[in-house]
Amino acid sequence: MTVLAAAAPAITASVDPDPWWLVAIKVLIVFAFLMVGTLFMIWAERRVIGRMQQRPGPNRAGPFGLLQALMDGLKLPLKEDIVPRRADKALFVIAPAISAIPAFISFAIIPFGAVVSIAGHRTPLQLTDMPVAVLLVLAMSSMGVYGIVLAGWSSNSPYSLLGALRSSAQVISYEIAMGLAFVPVFLYAGSLSTAQIVASQANGAPFHLFGTGIIWHWPSWYAVLLLPSFVIYVTTMVGETNRLPFDLPEGEGELVGGYHTEYSSLKFALFYLAEYVSMFTVSALATTLFLGGWHAFWPISVWPGANAGWWTVLWFLIKVAAFMFGFVWLRGSLPRIRYDQLMRLGWKILIPAALAWALLVATLSVWRRQGGSAGVYVIGGAIVAVLLALAIAWDFSAERAGRRRAALDAEEAQRYGGAFPVPPMDLPHYHGAAAGASGPRPEVKEVTGA
Repeated sequence: MTVLAAAAPAITASVDPDPWWLVAIKVLIVFAFLMVGTLFMIWAERRVIGRMQQRPGPNRAGPFGLLQALMDGLKLPLKEDIVPRRADKALFVIAPAISAIPAFISFAIIPFGAVVSIAGHRTPLQLTDMPVAVLLVLAMSSMGVYGIVLAGWSSNSPYSLLGALRSSAQVISYEIAMGLAFVPVFLYAGSLSTAQIVASQANGAPFHLFGTGIIWHWPSWYAVLLLPSFVIYVTTMVGETNRLPFDLPEGEGELVGGYHTEYSSLKFALFYLAEYVSMFTVSALATTLFLGGWHAFWPISVWPGANAGWWTVLWFLIKVAAFMFGFVWLRGSLPRIRYDQLMRLGWKILIPAALAWALLVATLSVWRRQGGSAGVYVIGGAIVAVLLALAIAWDFSAERAGRRRAALDAEEAQRYGGAFPVPPMDLPHYHGAAAGASGPRPEVKEVTGA
């Protein structure tokens, strides 16, 4: 573990300090990538969901409808900007910026490529790195929810306020599980720096096959080695971005548009932009922490030059695109879940599973540091998976038992005519039937005015 943690400082020590103009170029590249990526993602999402629903999707503006998202982006700022009369105007205007800016800042610590040469300067393709880089992402995601909460409160609308309350409860619930899912990665990589975490996934951990003398390398990606953490993070990142099936803050069936019901024009566009930039950020973070970052995947990794130069950017973008397609696939496949199911999944399944897995990895890390094999992580992951499956089965069985009791109660109420707590509407017929009378029902005469 010490060797892995020391890999990234060795890389960063071999590069030159970035001049101010190179830092500015990196900032422009990250900003342009997120803006253009958002436009392309909106078009791709509409096209893919259209194919899933057997319709063409955008196909009018430009070839294959490629200009549709650009036209929508130009149209939104030109719409009328409406501010509710009784809204808190200062917070109403600031809230969209508070939601969008942290999403851009979080991408600054993502390494999207190896060390390259730009105008004679050797520099890593990363805007910045720090010893606690991953904590910056958690802090920015916590700041982003303030924009949603302030938007709902300042709108002076019950629909917006309910959507903001839902979002704050959802982010708190799923951010705990997300933070706990990161802990095994930190323990295994020996650092919170994203560059060091990527470097620690360059080579697999050696595994001695039980005294046979044969040394085999476990897969280096933490998505395989720390599979429960990967599954928990993928689930929580969907909840953090308020995407289907976890888009309860925007439930149009009961909350119209949720926290942005009263927003229009450029302010609504900022909320829309913040959602897609957050999707790119959590996808890039998943790639960095669990899929080896910019390292090539097998069998391309067999090529000696695969993990050097500008090719690494291509591998990084392919992995991010796979996660973004997963967001679209979920939206086109799953319905929105109930709010109680959302909270139950977060507090009763994800948080206990993440906590148990983190404690298990911490225990096994000490054992491995003293000379044990890395294969125990797979065994420990299997144990946690079995326990999680049992917990889910128990939760579903309790829910089925509750539905069964409710059905029996309804059947009993129907059998006794609903006499308790509300008496039946047809009292003469009910009492006659209860007494065993078989005569016709009493005639009801229609009373009409003169």
